[in-house]
Amino acid sequence: MPKKPDRRVRKTKSHLRAGLSKLMQHKSIKEITVKELVEEVDINRSTFYLHYTDIYNLLETIENELQEEILKIIQEHPVSPFNEASFPFIEDIFLILWENKDICSALLGPNGDMAFVSRIESIISEHSLKVLKATFPENMDSLKYSYSFCLTGCIGLIKTWLDSDTGESPQHMADLTFRLIMNALKDIYPKP
Repeated sequence: MPKKPDRRVRKTKSHLRAGLSKLMQHKSIKEITVKELVEEVDINRSTFYLHYTDIYNLLETIENELQEEILKIIQEHPVSPFNEASFPFIEDIFLILWENKDICSALLGPNGDMAFVSRIESIISEHSLKVLKATFPENMDSLKYSYSFCLTGCIGLIKTWLDSDTGESPQHMADLTFRLIMNALKDIYPKP
């Protein structure tokens, strides 16, 4: 088992992550300098360079950690027909988004990394399409359109939720998302 970094290292990395999230709300990653970031979080440059080679390496590390969390959730929820048993998968995704709200909001925002968002969409699509194919095997031709509609709607819902301060819980948002998807699929693919 890999050794967990000590508390000071975790705290430093957490501050850098929060600072990057804050700066990305107003600037693209190309415009953010190490100097600006370390001033934002009140650490010195040498401390930054103990952990990362540059701003891009910091962002890549954060994105890889998020991707690993999502892949872990996919592994924990094997493919099965889309029904009430699918809810824990959706809820776990919303919990990750909530626990990483600042950076996820920045990544999905106007200065975010759309390549990362596309990579995550692709990972979730691969898993979700397998589930939907198992659920609706007779409707394979139009499934891609329905799925695209649901995915785009979910991304918009997530962006709105992350950017709002209304306090809806991850569980509430997972329930809302699940009901919206189920209703869309029922209308498009009614079961006999």
